[in-house]
Amino acid sequence: MGYRYRDEIIASILDSATKEEEGVRMTKVMYASFLSYTQVIYYLRYLIDNKLLEHDELNKRYKTTDKGFHFLELHNRMNSLLDIEQTAN
Repeated sequence: MGYRYRDEIIASILDSATKEEEGVRMTKVMYASFLSYTQVIYYLRYLIDNKLLEHDELNKRYKTTDKGFHFLELHNRMNSLLDIEQTAN
């Protein structure tokens, strides 16, 4: 796996947090997004601060918010538009 941009990592985390209705634990986010412990802590804090992810402290689970789903939708749309541009060239 090569270098990934921040938005790709964020989309990967948000996508992994949508897999289960009750949310996912940090370990699952780490493995699904291919991040180290230090990296996942940084990104989870960043996403929570920006209200893209919510944290259930009692159950230690992370869940994508409505704002996070909106980010994912826009990210996927942007990627599909870029794919169309690249195939046209």
